[in-house]
Amino acid sequence: MELTITLLLFFALVTTAVAIALLRNLFAVVMLSGVASLLAALLFIVMDAVDVAFTEAAVGAGISSVLMLSTIALTARHEKIPTRSSLVPLAIVSLTGMVLIYGTLDMPNFGSADAPVQTHVGPEYIQRTPKEIHVPNIVTGVLASYRGYDTLGEVTVVFTAGLGVILLLGGIGRRRRRGKGQS
Repeated sequence: MELTITLLLFFALVTTAVAIALLRNLFAVVMLSGVASLLAALLFIVMDAVDVAFTEAAVGAGISSVLMLSTIALTARHEKIPTRSSLVPLAIVSLTGMVLIYGTLDMPNFGSADAPVQTHVGPEYIQRTPKEIHVPNIVTGVLASYRGYDTLGEVTVVFTAGLGVILLLGGIGRRRRRGKGQS
């Protein structure tokens, strides 16, 4: 049953990605990007990575959609039809994809008991977390305590990026209003 759900979600994610690539209406692209993020979050949940799923849903479907919709409000709703061939970018993306796939060929199987994370790091956290932190959920304990500074750094980066985008969009809006008032 789990394999069936995973395959259905993956098929829906691929279908959504193809639809995004074919559409010219940017509003529809933003909405489908949110759908793709939610499908990815569901895939992460099926793989028992609830913390990653939560981040994907919040950042991918939430913040990214709001920022892209704000950008569309300041620009056009439809993509301009390209005047030149897109074969060079397609070749670059294909080459990058092949290199990434090649880089994953020597990874251990998903959930493999003899993977380094299962033999070195994982047992240490499983043994120490209940005694040192007194939190029943080990993932929460690791993220909030052992990796607290790292998590704080990630949140700071996301906040700074969002603030930068808001400041940039605000500056564009002021320039447009000034330009209309001067004509």
